[in-house]
Amino acid sequence: MQHIFKKGTDETKPTLLLLHGTGGNEESLMGLAQEIDETANLLSVRGNILEQGMPRFFRRLAEGVFDIEDLIFRTKELNDFLPTAAQQYGFNRQRIVAIGYSNGANIAASLLFHYEDALAGAILHHPMVPRRGIELPKLSATPVFIGAGTNDPMCIPQESEDLETLLSSAGATVTTKWFNFGHQLTMPEVQAAKEWYNSIYA
Repeated sequence: MQHIFKKGTDETKPTLLLLHGTGGNEESLMGLAQEIDETANLLSVRGNILEQGMPRFFRRLAEGVFDIEDLIFRTKELNDFLPTAAQQYGFNRQRIVAIGYSNGANIAASLLFHYEDALAGAILHHPMVPRRGIELPKLSATPVFIGAGTNDPMCIPQESEDLETLLSSAGATVTTKWFNFGHQLTMPEVQAAKEWYNSIYA
């Protein structure tokens, strides 16, 4: 998968896996990640799907309607890429924390839904429920931050609430913060994610 790796300066920190939104690329979240932890390794990946020329991590059939078959395939593709990257760059595969926005948050959530040890934690900005009606793996206190919009037209509040419920039921420790800026990722939300991250990993 097309990606950037930037080695951090603090070996004790997790590696941050950066997953952009629709139309973004592997550069899109580098500034955000530096804001959250400028000392951690950064692994930023570009989605392998193009929708009208815009990179995404998996196909959708319509706005808010996921191509589940492709979602499953692309989630496995990303999960299979991570040990290869860990070996190539010399970081701990078991210490990956995802930071995803919108479509990137959805593929990060899908990793949690499909693989027990895929992520050591996740910051999900404006995510939706990737799949319904499946049993999740045991997430045994995996820390998850959800940044949600009270007035988000693309990801209605019910999606974030349902995602919190499903992840919590699987054992994850979920913190949800609400903002009133639609689908935008704003500095107050980034700041809240940073405070959450520092409470666990600082």
